[in-house]
Amino acid sequence: MSESPETERTNARTHSSPLNKESRQIRGMFASIAHRYDLVNRLLSFSQDRRWRRVCAGKLQELLPESAMVLDLCAGTGDLAIELSRSSRVVACDFCHPMLVLGQRKVESGGGSGIIRFVEGDAVQLPFPTGSFDGVTIAFGLRNLPDYVAGLREMCRVLRNGGTLAVLEFSQPRFPVFKQLYFFYCMRILPQIGRLISGEKGPYSYLPRSVREFPDPEQLETLMGQAGFASPRHYRLTAGIVTLHLAQARKSSGKAD
Repeated sequence: MSESPETERTNARTHSSPLNKESRQIRGMFASIAHRYDLVNRLLSFSQDRRWRRVCAGKLQELLPESAMVLDLCAGTGDLAIELSRSSRVVACDFCHPMLVLGQRKVESGGGSGIIRFVEGDAVQLPFPTGSFDGVTIAFGLRNLPDYVAGLREMCRVLRNGGTLAVLEFSQPRFPVFKQLYFFYCMRILPQIGRLISGEKGPYSYLPRSVREFPDPEQLETLMGQAGFASPRHYRLTAGIVTLHLAQARKSSGKAD
């Protein structure tokens, strides 16, 4: 008899040490692979990462007003920010300085079609006033935060009343056979390819463990509700390898317009 997803996550935590999500550790990990980040992403995802970001940007922009201001958190080298900039003004925020430098260079070389401002900052303590943005995105970054609800609350804080959050994140496929193949690839093959290309072993061993321990879509929607979001819904992409979550910041008299 197969185990439930909840049991699998419990067993994973029981049989391995907790992931170190201290800010300095995560920042250093991404700084160490920044020079090969885009290349490894393309190879390990078979270039599907570009499609996932396009879907995220497209779904979000359907819900935004004209000339919207969007915050892209954990922006990395700016791929999602560039997609968003095709119809919105964008602030790209990340706490890993080498990633932002590469993103700025990418935009300056013609990668962006709109205005993108790069800001160094931590997703759990954002350097922006309350109610500053029409939309907030975070792609493949939420699972790296030490406290999911605290991060989501910060995202809700900086959104205007009724503003939209888009979370693009890895998830676990539900079809049993495909799920087994997926985790064999993630646990056995992906770390080896990542190490060979980037020269670093740790980040690509961390990745599959962080996916296993991340809440499933329904659980994440519950956390979104706790953080102040309403009307959550999600879309599974590529057989459930990735899930796009959308939600609205709850309207309240205490939030700025």
